[in-house]
Amino acid sequence: MSESIFNSAIKMQTFASEFANKVSKGTVVALIGNLGAGKTTFTQGFARGLGINDHVISPTFKLVSEYQGDQMLYHVDCYRLDEPKDFLNIGGEQFLNPVDGIALIEWAERIEPFWSDDWIFIYFYHIENELDSRKIRITGI
Repeated sequence: MSESIFNSAIKMQTFASEFANKVSKGTVVALIGNLGAGKTTFTQGFARGLGINDHVISPTFKLVSEYQGDQMLYHVDCYRLDEPKDFLNIGGEQFLNPVDGIALIEWAERIEPFWSDDWIFIYFYHIENELDSRKIRITGI
């Protein structure tokens, strides 16, 4: 387990970009935290680390965005799912074992029954009274 504190979006994105180079193809990374905690900001940096130059935004309304870089990145957002089985209804099982890339799943706590011990879990926290600061805790690496 590791913890880091970032006092700007750029610092978090830089960390995420470097972190992406340590994550193997076929890995699922669960992103867990409240609205505005930094999940999409992290994903933007992670994508850059994979050589993706596309504009990365939260796929809240389309649920999944796919990006091609040095390898595929599947950016999944479970925020709008009412229950875990809805994940399967959108074809989510393919993102539980992304053999040709990496899956980053925002709001992964909404599909907790599908979690696996081999996932990486990143928890995002607001730091009270510090508007731009965030803390992340990483487990499973």
